[in-house]
Amino acid sequence: QVQLVESGGGLVQSGGSLRLSCAASGFTFSNYAMKWYRQVPGKERELVAGVTTTGISTSYIDSVKDRFTISRDNAKNTLYLQMNSLKPEDTAVYYCTARIIGRSYWGQGTQVTVSS
Repeated sequence: QVQLVESGGGLVQSGGSLRLSCAASGFTFSNYAMKWYRQVPGKERELVAGVTTTGISTSYIDSVKDRFTISRDNAKNTLYLQMNSLKPEDTAVYYCTARIIGRSYWGQGTQVTVSS
């Protein structure tokens, strides 16, 4: 079955960096675009970044451009999110997701907390 497992979250000071990973299994990872979302309690889940199957094309929300980098390693079936210059407003649970044959699959999420 499809599984997405995020890791790499934690507590970091403002201005710090973290790298999130998402290990994928149960499907042909290289065939599907991947995305990172984040969610703050009481708010809707927010799309953060996306990457195409080859990793050549990426997209970001304005608030993370020039600070976050999404990438993938298709040989390792792993999605990444490098987060630099973190701000307190980046605090959220981060999820990776894949849409496969009309259904969206989500990981369990990893908490990122940025202290001021």
